Amino acid sequence: MKHSGPLAYTSLDTPIGSLLLAGDDRGLRLINFQTGKHRIRPDRSWRLDERRFADAIGQIEAYFAGELRSFNLRLAPDGTPFQLKVWNALLTIPYGETVSYGEVARRVGNARASRAVGAANGGNPLPIVIPCHRVIGADGTLTGYGGGLRIKEALLALERAHR
Repeated sequence: MKHSGPLAYTSLDTPIGSLLLAGDDRGLRLINFQTGKHRIRPDRSWRLDERRFADAIGQIEAYFAGELRSFNLRLAPDGTPFQLKVWNALLTIPYGETVSYGEVARRVGNARASRAVGAANGGNPLPIVIPCHRVIGADGTLTGYGGGLRIKEALLALERAHR
């Protein structure tokens, strides 16, 4: 992960498990599910700083309480130009709604890029805030999710319950 200046981090307990949050002066760079096979541990150079993430923690807690539908955080994900385009498209998917990978591909200007959209979705460093859980298969099935399908279903159920 590229970053400017020292990377700070904290953890947050949520209804779907513990999350690791990391960022720097540019903004929030990482939200990582601390359960499952893609767990990231803080690097030795990272420094624990819960205060830096007070706004993010408050917004994530409000999201899980069903009180927040749209995040307003400074985000600084690292990615290729295509990934950044996909992640920006994900930010336009309304709370409680889902779209297919093919639809996201159309929205980024390449209707045949659904597999590339899937790969970009899988590389999303800021799940929940950049709502990759709202992207599903063309037939309506839930497909891969970095936190696992159980967490994807839980996030979608939360949003359906508070729509």
